[in-house]
This record gives sequence, structure tokens and C-alpha cells, in this order.
Amino acid sequence: MAPKRPFGAGAYPKAVDTPAPQSPDPASLYAALDLGTNSCRMLIAQPKGSQFHVVDSFSKSVQLGQGLESTGKLSRASMSRTIAAMRICKQKLERHKVTNMRLVATEACRRARNGANFVAQVRRETGLNLEIIKPEEEARLAVISCSPLVSTKTEQLLVVDIGGGSTELVWIDISHVPARERPRAIMRLHAGFTADPGPFAAAKVVDWISVPLGVATLRDQFADVEDDAARFALMSWFFEENLANFSPYSSEQARENFQIIGTSGTVTTVAASHLGLKRYDRTKVDGLRMTTDQIDTVIRNYLTLGPLGRRSDPRIGRDRQALIMSGAAILQALMRLWPTDRLSVADRGLREGLLYAQMSADGVLEDAPY
Repeated sequence: MAPKRPFGAGAYPKAVDTPAPQSPDPASLYAALDLGTNSCRMLIAQPKGSQFHVVDSFSKSVQLGQGLESTGKLSRASMSRTIAAMRICKQKLERHKVTNMRLVATEACRRARNGANFVAQVRRETGLNLEIIKPEEEARLAVISCSPLVSTKTEQLLVVDIGGGSTELVWIDISHVPARERPRAIMRLHAGFTADPGPFAAAKVVDWISVPLGVATLRDQFADVEDDAARFALMSWFFEENLANFSPYSSEQARENFQIIGTSGTVTTVAASHLGLKRYDRTKVDGLRMTTDQIDTVIRNYLTLGPLGRRSDPRIGRDRQALIMSGAAILQALMRLWPTDRLSVADRGLREGLLYAQMSADGVLEDAPY
């Protein structure tokens, strides 16, 4: 006798409605766009606790400053490339219905004789309102973006942002701030380097400088030097000469309780090379600590590879290979002046600083008396 067929066997299963993932409330979203000498980058994020969650992003090499060193103007080709990238950013902002945003331009637009005209052209053709910020604000935004990486053991802090057209250095004394409060003291600088910190212990900005030499502008200064090693040495010493007006320049700094935080494509590329990554992994790079000796080893390997070897090295990448040695020359100059056992690598920068500053001003970050 055949077994009795179970009730309901062979019936079609009932459809189960899987709820669609909820889109974030547009009112809670913030955007930050950084238009630099080389790249156009944007983040769209939502506050989450004392940090933020990235909802969307964009990054494109536009080489806005190409030819700026020789002509003093932004070229038609570079402006056209940049506006094409800005249109994509506009689409993303509209798709997410973002209303809280800051869109800033830095050194290339500051230096170019037609920088203001270009900003007006961006507004006409894309509807986006770019703002050319001053070097001090650029330095300050880079500093606060790195605040989560500040060690509670640090007393003297140097934050370095190696850009395409300029390099910002900020030296901060946090020796009088209670150890657990030091990262927060750095974040409170979003209100200004000399702003009143209220009832909180203050981080003291000893000095800051914006050197009008970045990876692109420094490279262009020595483009006529054919020998690879000679060009590198000249770039490194030339950059150091431009630090003479930075007050800590002549001060010897003990390695103990001293931390450098480096934020730039140069620093993250050097870190990726040190780790031997075949594919870039932000989770392994951001926050990594390197010593002066480890950095020197990577730079020596770059020189050994030569231009052709660097071009084919996947850890450097096609967009970075033409600029890595000028960036490495800047980094080597800093390591020569201030040797350290703790250079913290920051895969973050101006965009993150813009987001933190906006969210802090609106009071939407938790557990953060900023």
C-alpha cells in the first residue's frame, strides 16, 4: 500500500514579501566634495554614533592643475574634464536628495588667475556652488579628519596633508590635555585654531604652514631633470628649504610621545607597498603605524624599480605612478627632519573633515562634546 501523501505536498509555497532596504532619510545625509589639483572626490554620509556611515562616494582623477605651473591658468581641457566629473557628482546628490553639503576647491583654484571664473562656470553648467577655501581651513579640516587616529599617549602631534598643489603641516601640543581627551581635543579644532574650547582642555596649535608644493607642482618644478635619482634628491631638498618659516623646523623632537599623522595618496601608497598588498585594502592601511626606517625602505625600492618598474607596480597604480616620487620626496624630507617610530597612515582627509565639521556644528554626532 502506497504511503499516504502528506497534506499540502506539492503545493506552491506562499510568496513572502521581503521588505526593501530602507533608504536613508535625505534630511539626515551630508555631502562633502573636495576638488583638488589632481582629483575630484566626494562622500555622501549619514551620522552614526560619534562617526558616520558612507552612503555613496565618487573619485576621479581630473588633473585640474595640469599646466598651471607654467601658465598660471587652468586650461580648457582640464576645466572640461573637471566639469564632466562635477556633473556626475550633481547626479549623485540629486539621486540621494542631499541638502546638507559643502563643496570646496583648494590650491589649483586658489592659484589660478581664472580660478574664480572657473567656479562661476561650474555653477552655470552644473548648478553646484563651489567654494574656494583658504589654506588655514584646508589644514584645519585635514587635522580634524585624523582625530580618531590620535594616540592617548601622544603629547606632540604633527599632521601632514600632502596634496596635489600644496602641503599643509600643523604642529599641535596636547601635553596639557588629559590622555583620554586628546582625540576629542583635536576634533574641537573644527571651530578654528584659536577658538575658545569652552570648559574643555585645549589643544594648542604651535604653528601651521601651507607650502605651495604638492605632488603635482613639485614634480613640475623638476620635470627637466632626466636622472631619476637626482630628480628625487633635488625635490626632497627643495621641499625642505620651503619649511624654513615653520617654527618647529629647527627644533629637535624626541621620538617618545611624538606622533606624525600623514594623510594623502602618497602615504597610503607607501603603506600599501610596505604591506605588500596586491590589491588596496583600506581596512589594513588606515591607522597603520610605520617607522622612519620602514618608510625609507619603501622609497629605496621605488628608486630601484625606476620609472618603468613603478609604472607596472600594481601597488602604485596608473593614476599614482607619475606622482609617487614627488610625494615620496616630501615624505622623506619630513622623516629627515623629524624621525619617528610612529607615523600613522590616514586614509582620510579633507572630505572627512568637511563631514565631521558639518555634523559637529549641527550636533548630530553622539558621545562627542565637540
